[in-house]
Amino acid sequence: MYPYYDYYRQNQKLINNLSRAINGEYAATKCYAELAAMAPSAEQKKQIKEILNDEKRHLQQISQIYSAVTGKQPQLQMMEECKNSYVQGLEASFKDEQETTDFYHDIANKATNSVIKEVFRRAAYDEQNHAVWFLYFYEKEK
Repeated sequence: MYPYYDYYRQNQKLINNLSRAINGEYAATKCYAELAAMAPSAEQKKQIKEILNDEKRHLQQISQIYSAVTGKQPQLQMMEECKNSYVQGLEASFKDEQETTDFYHDIANKATNSVIKEVFRRAAYDEQNHAVWFLYFYEKEK
């Protein structure tokens, strides 16, 4: 095997992970905007909007990394539908944030580029924080 084959394979895995992350963040921005509109209290609405702002920042940062790695703009795709009820939305958001935390830690741990490593490490911490808020609101509402 040639060394460039390993590089290509690692780079393709990174590109696939970046695409998945971008589409996940894009879906989160759409669904959390809807969730904020359904929130029953000002406190919950405010917190979900703060989470939404974090997700928009993640989308921007990961999109910039994607563009730097590929030389192309990412194609945003809505890969999942938002839930119709507030409680279902909270539960789905909690689960998604937990899964995303693990996914982002994995990307950060495998990254060889320090910028990519730091962006995903920081995003993983944010996602874990978001999960706690969604669980808190879910427990209050169910």
